[in-house]
Amino acid sequence: MPDELLERLRRFHDHTFPGIQDQFQDLVERGQHPTILFIGCSDSRLVPYLLTGTGPGDLFIVRNVAAFVPPHDGMTSVPSGDISPEGAYLGAARRFTGYHGTAAAIEFAVLNLKVSRIVVCGHSHCGGIRALYEGAPKEAINLAAWLELGREAVLPVQMSPEALRRTEQRAVILQLERLMGYPMVRERVESGQLALHGWHYVIEDGEVHVFDVRSGEFVPASSATHSGTGPYADSDDTMAQPLFNEIDDSYRPQQAAAGGAPRENKP
Repeated sequence: MPDELLERLRRFHDHTFPGIQDQFQDLVERGQHPTILFIGCSDSRLVPYLLTGTGPGDLFIVRNVAAFVPPHDGMTSVPSGDISPEGAYLGAARRFTGYHGTAAAIEFAVLNLKVSRIVVCGHSHCGGIRALYEGAPKEAINLAAWLELGREAVLPVQMSPEALRRTEQRAVILQLERLMGYPMVRERVESGQLALHGWHYVIEDGEVHVFDVRSGEFVPASSATHSGTGPYADSDDTMAQPLFNEIDDSYRPQQAAAGGAPRENKP
């Protein structure tokens, strides 16, 4: 049976690389100097280079389930009142201190590479966001812990395409706010050296919706006047307010759970 992956590696070396070898040689000699940290979902349908029209050396890319950002202190909250062995194990798994790739990449991009923009890009039909409503497999303790980083974005309604889309967008805003908990990010954003951008990519129509901090809405890039604004995007003091409540309050759920009670989300 032919090894398709090996054949692809050979095609790259023999046919693709010769045409771009000079570009990579230059990147080796001069080093990498990307200006954008792109934090995106690991979903195979999200292709950062295609969305942004960029090439090698332009983006510093971090990908994980649902494009989440862990808190700078390396720890999420442990559920109160859950003293079962499973709950204790999950609580322990929620402690990310010491070995977290996304947090380390953020620090490296800001402090070492000195990027001037950070993009958080969610997308439609996100399996990670859907899992916030449906729960993760019981044995996936790391996934269950990771999903807690998006728990605040969940709406108290029955899962529906509309609720999922809104949750995907709310999750992007939540990560932008969490980025501001990184001292090196906050310092540079407030001094104007760094800008945060919230994006939501709709896979089926190719449109990227960018977050507009002034309106609290996601605007299609085809009709937007900027590439997205995040917390403290300019010197206007009115921008120095939390964003999550704005987008939260703008949502009026149409499909509440039976009896008006929030749907229970079991991991």
